[in-house]
Amino acid sequence: MISCKRPACAALALALIAWAAPTSSLAASAAAAKLRKVAIAEDGNEFANFTQWKDVSAFLDRMAAEHQFDRAALESLFNQVRYVESTVRLIKPAPPGKPKNWKAYRARFIDPVRIRAGVEFWETHAQALAQAEEKYGVPAEIIVGIIGVETVYGRNTGNFRVVDALTTLAFDYPQTPNRDARMHFFRGELENTLLYARDAGIDPFSLFGSYAGAIGWPQFMPGSIRRYAVDFDGDGRIDLRNSPVDAIGSVANFLVEHGWKSGEPVVFPATIAATESTRAWEMFLGQGLEAKYRLEELQAAGVQSNPGTPPEILFGLVDLQNGDAPTEYWLGAGNFFAITKYNRSFFYAMSVIDLGREVRRARGR
Repeated sequence: MISCKRPACAALALALIAWAAPTSSLAASAAAAKLRKVAIAEDGNEFANFTQWKDVSAFLDRMAAEHQFDRAALESLFNQVRYVESTVRLIKPAPPGKPKNWKAYRARFIDPVRIRAGVEFWETHAQALAQAEEKYGVPAEIIVGIIGVETVYGRNTGNFRVVDALTTLAFDYPQTPNRDARMHFFRGELENTLLYARDAGIDPFSLFGSYAGAIGWPQFMPGSIRRYAVDFDGDGRIDLRNSPVDAIGSVANFLVEHGWKSGEPVVFPATIAATESTRAWEMFLGQGLEAKYRLEELQAAGVQSNPGTPPEILFGLVDLQNGDAPTEYWLGAGNFFAITKYNRSFFYAMSVIDLGREVRRARGR
């Protein structure tokens, strides 16, 4: 049997139907109409016959063996899964050679609309934010910054069926150097989606999220929901789609589980004392998402910091490239790198910090 995934394959099958029977044949017309209906769903996504894919079949076998899912029920579910071409397009990395631009990135998230929405969110959920800060030691402005960057406080939580998006990426990730690792990741998230839906007693197809499968106000991946989400509103269930209070507690818990330390700083501005003959500071760039250098080491290599930068904690050198303009440098403490575990990007972490600060300032006016 031919497994069609692309519109072109469906078109080929239509042509074969037309060739095999007279164009006036009612049977041929009915068959062609039926194929069109099967090939393309109403939302523009494609039926892919995923259960006929060897790797998908092996995945279903494993889910039945390891997690005691009913194999026939899984096959019935995956017969309804659609291939989402746009997830493949959106997940592709940016073309090489395009310079990074921190100011342009920042402008996408630090804007009047998001700041006003952040003030409203903080005012509405001030009690929950204060409770999260007391319990977890994560400042309210950091939690507000994350939820604001992720979904504009619940306004943009995504309209992709999570099972569709994750299945597409788990078994047909675009050709990139890290393709195998990324497919392994998304298969794990697909597994967690099915387990989460079963545990919560919900229909997997009721879960909508981003093109990469992130769910709810804080855009947790399914695995993060199962590991880090908490019932912070005390209603007996975890619901990141409909409970902003659960989202607040879950974001704080996620950060603590990824190294956030109560009372420690986040980031400090830095400058580089660079000369043609002394570029020792460059050895601190690209050293991973971790604070592991003493301030005196960085200073000895030409990294200058504010007088108030504490010498007793560890830092990492953060470079925020600005296209053709000069790069900004910062010293990230451990809490800065805890934020990067949410999204592995210096730009992301700094936008969270800046948005939270701007919302706090606007709220205090």
